[in-house]
Amino acid sequence: MNNSKIWLVVKPTVGVPIFLSAVAIGSFAVHVAVLSNTSWVSDFLKGDPMGTAAGNAALERDAATSHASYDATSLDGKAVLVTLPDGTQARAIIEMPKVLASTRSTTLPDG
Repeated sequence: MNNSKIWLVVKPTVGVPIFLSAVAIGSFAVHVAVLSNTSWVSDFLKGDPMGTAAGNAALERDAATSHASYDATSLDGKAVLVTLPDGTQARAIIEMPKVLASTRSTTLPDG
């Protein structure tokens, strides 16, 4: 034991209860922090499916309003006008990928 000489300074009848109390208090503090800073733990402990907390409605609302939209008819056939969630607009150029010779299908001659 590396720290065996500590018991020459502190009596085991005092040190052991203090050590065990510190471990218990630390564990309790960690559990309180997890329960107060997450929503899925309370759902799990209640037996509810995850994501049924009150914060789930806010996530759905944000997801519904945060999608980008585009209007392909306003520009020529190679570009689209994209409206980002913050209201800014950008023009995106669409280019067809180049076909490389290695990607073409070839048939191998028989034997």
